[in-house]
Amino acid sequence: MQSFSEQYIAHVKSESAAFQLLNAEIAKVIVGQQDTIPFVLMAILCNGHILLEGVPGVAKTTLIKTVSSALGLSFKRIQFTPDLLPADLIGTLIYNQKTQEFETRKGPIFANLVLADEINRAPAKVQSALLEAMQEHQVTIGNNTFKLEEPFLVFATQNPIEQEGTYRLPEAQVDRFMFKIKVDYPTSAEEKEIIRRVFNPVSIVKVLTPTAIRTAQELVNQIYVNDKIVDYITAIVFATRKPEQSKLEKIASFISYGASPRATLSLYHASRAHAFLKGRHFVTPDDVKIVAPAVLRHRIALSYEAEAHQTTGDDIVRAILAAVPAP
Repeated sequence: MQSFSEQYIAHVKSESAAFQLLNAEIAKVIVGQQDTIPFVLMAILCNGHILLEGVPGVAKTTLIKTVSSALGLSFKRIQFTPDLLPADLIGTLIYNQKTQEFETRKGPIFANLVLADEINRAPAKVQSALLEAMQEHQVTIGNNTFKLEEPFLVFATQNPIEQEGTYRLPEAQVDRFMFKIKVDYPTSAEEKEIIRRVFNPVSIVKVLTPTAIRTAQELVNQIYVNDKIVDYITAIVFATRKPEQSKLEKIASFISYGASPRATLSLYHASRAHAFLKGRHFVTPDDVKIVAPAVLRHRIALSYEAEAHQTTGDDIVRAILAAVPAP
């Protein structure tokens, strides 16, 4: 392992502690979801987008609103509906009769943190408009291209595909989400606590600044990743494409196609972010294992045979992690 100064190690620990304060602040409002909140923090650290899937009413929207308040970032919420137009998202040109010129009216996409609520209820043209913003961090209105504010994060909520009025998101867009997190119902004890907090609301305190976020992002990019960990990451992703080579013949027929190179990069960056949140300056195999399901579950295209056997992306990832030897 490379040698690191005590000052650098202490800096990583102190900046990580600041993000733990953010975690505690979010927990003032959000009951439970202890498996979800760390991935939201990792998405912020990696400047990546996140897709939250769950039935209505499990506090997906509340979680994102709470995060934006604790970060002090500009925030816009877009309710995706079947009649939404691209102009409703990115903006449009408005003719000014006084000046007899077209003026640009920017849409709600111009914010640091954009909540795309029920993203899979909007048609394909709107998804295409959002795709440019997510990938290029810019939008095109008329003949002009506008850069979006940094940091720029899309936190999208999605209802289960089986629900009425939902569209399946294009594969190219799904791949742009760093994580896909499944938000489940709260436990009985958590639901009782939710009732109590409804009548005793708390205010959220801003605990991080945009400058502090950028500093933490830069530190995450410096987290040490051993070559053996890099080999481990690539072996996991390659097993989604050629499972037979990893002695996973049983699941080969369940995969139409595997994860893209973007998934490899996401797994690499997410492992660094997880190590940072744990106050470490280096990545371990456990970091990779913890983030792998959220990074890969939406990037593995399942075959009809998988659906017939009710095999999910999570099942595929678990099989791969069990088969690929860790360093």
